[in-house]
Amino acid sequence: MTAAMAATLDPIGFWFLRHGETDWNAQGLSQGSTDIPLNSVGLAQARRAAKTLVGIGGIATIISSPLVRARVTAEIAAEALGLPVAIDAGLREVEFGEQEGKPMGDWYDDWIAGDYTPAGAETFVGLYTRVVAAVNRATAQPGPVLVVAHGALFRALRLAFGHEPNVRTPNALPICCEPPADGGRVWEVTPAALAPE
Repeated sequence: MTAAMAATLDPIGFWFLRHGETDWNAQGLSQGSTDIPLNSVGLAQARRAAKTLVGIGGIATIISSPLVRARVTAEIAAEALGLPVAIDAGLREVEFGEQEGKPMGDWYDDWIAGDYTPAGAETFVGLYTRVVAAVNRATAQPGPVLVVAHGALFRALRLAFGHEPNVRTPNALPICCEPPADGGRVWEVTPAALAPE
């Protein structure tokens, strides 16, 4: 871990929700900062996630990426929970530069390691630093907080949690993120059981 990735999450638990499916997700294309909307599957996934969150109960604050796929997912959850949605630009998906709109390749490991960054893209270190700061802003709000954002962004959070970062996050699955009770470094990352469709 480089010195630039020494930023740490405040030890405050929160919920994370990746946006619902888009056509580019379904086609296996890298989205990055391209503002692709939810498709019909994604809208249904967002409604199921909202139902799941209502069943969990207790969410006090919702903070979302400004990109439409995350914002609409957050708005669907917010309507079910009776809460407003705050937007934090720090939660936007990474800029993938020349890779946006192309099939997802096998370059993520090299990007995470800092050995390759697509032309015009954000470095993984840059994403990591931005996301840790954004989540710390979020968890400073009344909790429990729901953070609605993106898959590559969650890879950076996984590293901050002490987990293997290059793991794909399912669309619209609420994930409980809890700091270690023993004061250690590894967070508990627990997917919720989705409500019945």
